[in-house]
Amino acid sequence: MKNTSFLCSWSGGKDSCCALHIATSQGLTPVVLLNVLNEYGHRSRSHGIPKEILEAQANALRLPIRFFESTWDDYEQLYIQNLKLLTKDYDVNASVFGDIDIEAHRAWEEKVSDAANLKPILPIWKEPKKQLVLDIIDYGIESVIVSCNAILGPDFLGRVVNKKLIEDLQDLGVDTCGENGEYHTLVTNAPLFNKKLEVAVIDKEVSSNYNFARLELI
Repeated sequence: MKNTSFLCSWSGGKDSCCALHIATSQGLTPVVLLNVLNEYGHRSRSHGIPKEILEAQANALRLPIRFFESTWDDYEQLYIQNLKLLTKDYDVNASVFGDIDIEAHRAWEEKVSDAANLKPILPIWKEPKKQLVLDIIDYGIESVIVSCNAILGPDFLGRVVNKKLIEDLQDLGVDTCGENGEYHTLVTNAPLFNKKLEVAVIDKEVSSNYNFARLELI
């Protein structure tokens, strides 16, 4: 798709960063990031990443980032609303997402993109999962686990995504990409970053049987 300028659905994690990396390497132009915060506006809705760290990522990428706050109930309505606003504020004609193989997620992304007259692009769709994580590592995208389920437990919080982690996930029978929400990550460095982020895990907490790292930007 020639002359494609896109907004990137930005979770702050490895998959959205990989999607951004590949889309950009294919000659598409990133213009703005979009992130959904929880209803209190302090952390991202899915990964639990503090807003200031997401802003630091955007600064490292030299891209603006747009936030909106939402409950799960209002998520779709507000997402479409914000996509439409972004098309007015920025010259974008496509939306990039980092989903891999959940058909319902792709259908939703196509639905909300169509509502805003955007072309949905999923650069890592149907990539073999283990190889995808290895590729992410090889690209130089550095990330750490910032939330995970009870199977992994709090000891996995703060672990670097590397080959040893992949082996440990396989031994536990856990999806190596965490595509079903087994774990979420925070990217601290990538080829598109102009500087590495220094982030510390200062505490760990459990909410609805899911483990979250409390993070602080150093």
